Amino acid sequence: MFTGIVEELGEIVGKEDLADAARFVIRGPIVTADAGHGDSIAVNGVCLTVVDVLGDGAFTADVMAETLNRSSLAGVGVGSQVNLERAAALNGRLGGHIVQGHVDGTGTVIARTPSEHWEVVRVALPEAVSRYVVEKGSITVDGISLTVSGLGEDWFEVSLIPTTLQLTTLGRAAVGTPVNLEVDVIAKYVERLLAHRG
Repeated sequence: MFTGIVEELGEIVGKEDLADAARFVIRGPIVTADAGHGDSIAVNGVCLTVVDVLGDGAFTADVMAETLNRSSLAGVGVGSQVNLERAAALNGRLGGHIVQGHVDGTGTVIARTPSEHWEVVRVALPEAVSRYVVEKGSITVDGISLTVSGLGEDWFEVSLIPTTLQLTTLGRAAVGTPVNLEVDVIAKYVERLLAHRG
């Protein structure tokens, strides 16, 4: 479980493509400071399991085909920056919202509108997840907990403060960049419960 508060910008320093998976080597000295084998770290919003912690502030993680097919990690390569967050501690603050690290789909950055102190980013919204997104609700974009500030039939907008622009990949994601999306899990549970009531 995560909160969508990115702890650091990491870097992909190695990637091995396998027949039905990939092995990543990711450098992130903050998130690896207390990491061990089996720990969970969100990488661009995807919950990955630490296989090994290396001596230079890096860790390895295996990514199966299912995850590569459902997220933007398939397009990430050596040199790419990624948002990193350790799993939430039960005695910590919930700074963002409840994030599972289970990507519901990918969207694409379709517009950026800068202002003096913030920037509005518009993202194409896949039909399969659009019903879960509400204005002023929470959404996770590449692992970042954000508030939906505008909503259309096939898009949504988020307004980014300077900290988010400077310290996450979304601050420099150009138009056309694919992003991982995770909707509020509570909405999915409510839908499922209501469906069973007939």
